[in-house]
Amino acid sequence: MAEPAQTARADSREASRDPEQAPLAAADFPGCRAIRIEPEAIEDYEGRVEYWEARTATAVLLCEPTSPFHERPSQRLARLAERIAAARGLPIETFGTADLVRFDSRGKPRVLMQADQTLYLQPPSVEELGPRVDVDGEFLPDVVLEVDYSTDVRARKLRLYEAWGFPEVWVDVPDARSPSRPRSRPSGLTIHLLEGGRFLEAESSRAFPGWTAGEVHRALNEPSMSAATRAALHRVGAAMGAARGTGPDDDPWLRHYRDESRMESRYESVLAVLEERGIATTPSLAGRMSRLDGVPVARMMRAALRCGTEAEFLELCAAGTTGAG
Repeated sequence: MAEPAQTARADSREASRDPEQAPLAAADFPGCRAIRIEPEAIEDYEGRVEYWEARTATAVLLCEPTSPFHERPSQRLARLAERIAAARGLPIETFGTADLVRFDSRGKPRVLMQADQTLYLQPPSVEELGPRVDVDGEFLPDVVLEVDYSTDVRARKLRLYEAWGFPEVWVDVPDARSPSRPRSRPSGLTIHLLEGGRFLEAESSRAFPGWTAGEVHRALNEPSMSAATRAALHRVGAAMGAARGTGPDDDPWLRHYRDESRMESRYESVLAVLEERGIATTPSLAGRMSRLDGVPVARMMRAALRCGTEAEFLELCAAGTTGAG
């Protein structure tokens, strides 16, 4: 039976205000298929889900098997974020395909959606975040990445991200082409920024200031990291760090290697003094010097200027004195 026109128009207006209320249609999730998953089973479902809703017990899954062409951009973004975080001097957390959930009044999932990658610039603890991201909670990701290898999130998922108040969503269409992707849809990345409750397309990211859509797409899709991408990551990370008063020395991993490099350079200077003075040294001396914990390089330099042998040099360093002179 045909639906009365007045009721249909009312439903359409309601759906435009809240995409969760719109009837599910195949056109909303290109490249996907629908299956039935009951509400009591969704929390134990371990497969990938593009979208699920309790009112119809319908889950939308990808038609094509998960492929490296789909997974590579999202996994690559996690590694790129680590590079930016190191230059920034503050951690950035990525949670991959985390469940994004709206709960009902009983605390049961009402709507569930999975992104391809989620990024937090000020990461909450795992305890704070919980096993799933509560869309109505306080810990929305700063950036969500959707990879449209065989899908088109613009039809429905993007509207949901907008309605749920997600601040920034990236949609990447990989350079690798899926057989099911329309030829009319070229590869590239689009940045959607929430402004006044609506998504607007932008040339560059707000979360990662100065990182342009073109630069992000290239970084996600190039076979190996190019010099241009390395420069962009350093530029963006440095700018983000400058805004927070942090930098590479605030990153524990980088600080360790920088300190190690500085010490090696200082040891090389000490060895050069010994060589200039004609003091015979063994190949193991540099390693033995690195184990002299707490001995200032200045003390090592004075020992190098006063000793007569390698053994005496080590004795002077360990004794904490270079003698009366």
